[in-house]
Amino acid sequence: MSELDLVIKGGEIVTAKSIVKADIGVANGKVVQIGGELTAGKEISAEGKLVLPGGIDAHVHLNSQLARTEKPAWVDDFTNGSRAALAGGITTLGNMTFAKSDETPFSAFERERKAAATQAIADYFLHPVVMEPTPEVLAEIPKLFANGCRSLKIFMPMPTFDPHVRQFLELTRQAGENGLISIFHCEDFAIMQDATAQLSFAGRTSLRYFSESRPVLAEVVATQRAVAFAEATNSPIYIVHLSSKRALAVCAEAKARKVPVFVETRPLYLHLTQESLLEVEGAKYVGQPPLREQSDVEALWEGLQEGTINTVCTDHAPWLLKDKLDISLDITNLRPGVENLETMLPMLYSEGVLKRGLSLQRLVEITSTNAAKIFGLYPQKGTIEVGCDADLVIFDQHLKHQVAGTSLKSNADYSVYEGWEVTGKPIVTIRRGEVVYQDGTIIGKAGTGIFQVAGSPPLLK
Repeated sequence: MSELDLVIKGGEIVTAKSIVKADIGVANGKVVQIGGELTAGKEISAEGKLVLPGGIDAHVHLNSQLARTEKPAWVDDFTNGSRAALAGGITTLGNMTFAKSDETPFSAFERERKAAATQAIADYFLHPVVMEPTPEVLAEIPKLFANGCRSLKIFMPMPTFDPHVRQFLELTRQAGENGLISIFHCEDFAIMQDATAQLSFAGRTSLRYFSESRPVLAEVVATQRAVAFAEATNSPIYIVHLSSKRALAVCAEAKARKVPVFVETRPLYLHLTQESLLEVEGAKYVGQPPLREQSDVEALWEGLQEGTINTVCTDHAPWLLKDKLDISLDITNLRPGVENLETMLPMLYSEGVLKRGLSLQRLVEITSTNAAKIFGLYPQKGTIEVGCDADLVIFDQHLKHQVAGTSLKSNADYSVYEGWEVTGKPIVTIRRGEVVYQDGTIIGKAGTGIFQVAGSPPLLK
């Protein structure tokens, strides 16, 4: 046994497979021993606490360049996003990468990878967004794979989707044939446009009507089409931020037939309902898809318990409160998204494990292991076993705290969960053997996060 750099003493190690109390020995950024007599120059006590694999949030929106312009935009770059993530027990981020007007998906991927290399503290991987699947874009798929990319993002609610639907079907096929998974935002453009037009004609354009402008039907129809893409091409798809009981039923039926469909939801849909949009500051809750009804909330929790939903990710897209509450915004002109990186894991533990009986193993699956498998990072990440990256979170399952937006690490100055009483919180986060967060303080430095060159995704069985 080589000399250890770090030992985590006395914690309950939770993986998707087991819970065991043992010490963890770390050397050269890897877990090298679990259990037995372990000593090192640096030791951290986890006695009475949980030790979880570092979380993997496969769906965030971080700006690699925070331009000083008059136009409001998401306010976290890879540095601030990393700080929020690490404070929330998340050690790896999957960022949606948008191409500029003169870029292809691969050139955008290269630009953002270089920017993140100087900014990120958390490790990261990238999802290039495809707005128009031209022959040039299709030709880049093998090159993306060769450079460690394992995914492409498709926006169904964009006006560019239906005019190029045949090409998007081919994109899904070629992605699957070349080892990439296609990520789908499932909302139908035509149905949303019609609903918005009807509301506008009736003079109901306030954001209090936002859920009606993007109805459940729009999500259901788009989810059916995305599932059909997967079935027609025999290529895997990953449906992001699923919000409704009816859309989940579409996915459950497809999974039962072994169609390669993987499902993500996000905290907004587990903790809030569309009633929040009726508040005085209801616009701060606007996300896409919109908040739904309590019956949808219950269905999503059931989907997490049963395994129909594979992951919970944040879709972290942070704004300043003044920009979200801009009085000029309405259902035709809005700023979607909320911050969520620091609160996701604690609230899932508090609301899911403590109040709804979600198992600790299932908590680890939906916040780490399954994302690692889907995006080709497992077993390097997503678990705690000998040989894996030492991405470890010491989680105090008894620590009570109150959510306060102004104290979060994100540049966003509010939280949609302001004032919520939460039990459970990360107190130490370790990324590849280095302590990067401890007792409320970020220790890790910008530029130490590493791009994750994925293997071929084994997917989930």
